[in-house]
Amino acid sequence: MKPQKLAVISALALGLPTLVLAQNAADTNGDGVLTIDEVQAVVPEVDAEGFAQMDANGDGALDQDEITIAQQAGLLPPSNG
Repeated sequence: MKPQKLAVISALALGLPTLVLAQNAADTNGDGVLTIDEVQAVVPEVDAEGFAQMDANGDGALDQDEITIAQQAGLLPPSNG
């Protein structure tokens, strides 16, 4: 595994529990999805490559399904509810 991917996974594992648990608070414009800017406001370590790995449909935003898929793939930690 490339060092960049390990760094992304580490950043996600350490920082995104806060994001997942506080998704509504991170969604600053209230549109129901998280953009890279909204994610980086909570987890500045997430770069464009890491975000693109989570953004399965490539629409530039993470919806709940993409967060769930990323959790199942081990890219994001599980949420507590």
